[in-house]
Amino acid sequence: MFVLDKHGHPLQSCAAARARKLLKMGRAVVHRHTPFVIRLKDRTAADSEIDGVELGVDPGSRHTGISVFTAQAGERRARFAIQLDHRGASIRTKMQQRAAYRRGRRSRNLRYRAPRFSNRTRPSGWLAPSLRHRVVTTASWVDRLARWSPVRAVHVERVAFDTHAVSAGRSLQGVEHQRGTLAGYEVREYLLAKWKRRCAYCGAAGVPLNIDHIHPRSRGGTDRVDNLTLACVSCNQTKGNQPIEDYLARKPNLLAKILAQAKAPLRDAAAVQTTGWALWRELNARLPTHVASGGRTKWNRTRMGLPKTHTLDALAVGKLDSITATVSAVLVIGCTGRGTHARTRTDKHGFPRLRLPRHKRFFGYATGDLVTAVVPTGKRQGTHTGRVAVRATGMFNITTAHATVQGISHRHVRLLQRADGYAYTFQEESSRL
Repeated sequence: MFVLDKHGHPLQSCAAARARKLLKMGRAVVHRHTPFVIRLKDRTAADSEIDGVELGVDPGSRHTGISVFTAQAGERRARFAIQLDHRGASIRTKMQQRAAYRRGRRSRNLRYRAPRFSNRTRPSGWLAPSLRHRVVTTASWVDRLARWSPVRAVHVERVAFDTHAVSAGRSLQGVEHQRGTLAGYEVREYLLAKWKRRCAYCGAAGVPLNIDHIHPRSRGGTDRVDNLTLACVSCNQTKGNQPIEDYLARKPNLLAKILAQAKAPLRDAAAVQTTGWALWRELNARLPTHVASGGRTKWNRTRMGLPKTHTLDALAVGKLDSITATVSAVLVIGCTGRGTHARTRTDKHGFPRLRLPRHKRFFGYATGDLVTAVVPTGKRQGTHTGRVAVRATGMFNITTAHATVQGISHRHVRLLQRADGYAYTFQEESSRL
């Protein structure tokens, strides 16, 4: 549990049993519900011994793992783990929807609007909103953890290879990673990693491998990376310029597997690489930040006998000798946003179909607040804890970890924590230590 002194300065964390004892004795009060933070009433940071903690960050396209751990003489002991679920995909969908509405308005016979395209300039280092969201959200949670615990340093992982820099034959940074397709001298290294250093047709390993065009160039195939694979000399010569459908006509399962793997999108890898430098700059401006490769993370995790999860990868980032303790539960944080400014809901054509109330707070509660409801009687009898969806009628819906309970009166609801744009759940952590 995170612990603050009486002035709100972070102290060394404590066990859950110790926190319960301090609260029962009246020496501490609850500062925050999720993540659970207590504040001592009779101690200051100057009177306490603080060893400090470090953070490990495993950035991903859809999920980012963050681990809080103590590090002494190369030995790491996990104290807290977070899996941050991004909403980049929903942001991208909303941006596409907005663009479709704007295109529709341009083609309709509406009042004249002066063009504004000349005013839409992008600053240096601009990132798409779906990518910028990943950077800002991760940096925001590093800030929060630094407010609740004495963070001394951050270890962040970088991907093992660059998926887009080879398009221009030089090293690219920031937004430039969004442009281009794989081509050039790094393509072979990428294909070796993608196809696991095996022949795609016979599975042979440890033999010389050639780069093969899945759809031959003589039949209209391109040099794009999604049309390239690895083939041993024998398979490459046997296939020749045959279409892959003819070459593998008697092996439909293998054909489907190769086509699916070849078309696997590079979007996730490109998103992580695009935001790599921006995330490092954000974190390094806050705390001393050490960069490590994905290869080192995998090596650390493998020799420690740990399964692959985002939080365990975050624990294994950087230089270390051993990992002696992991957490049993992971806090899963879903990015939900803070609502919308729109006062209507639209149909598929963009016309308003439903008008929303101008006020977001009813009976002292707003949608997204973390609440608990104790219903004494009726078919909804019991205690329900989760995020609330408010209604002007006073009959709220509460989404718990298991289901959504509808029609709970506001008289039974008690506030635990104001909405902050995130949804919180816990899940078990896999461990083999």
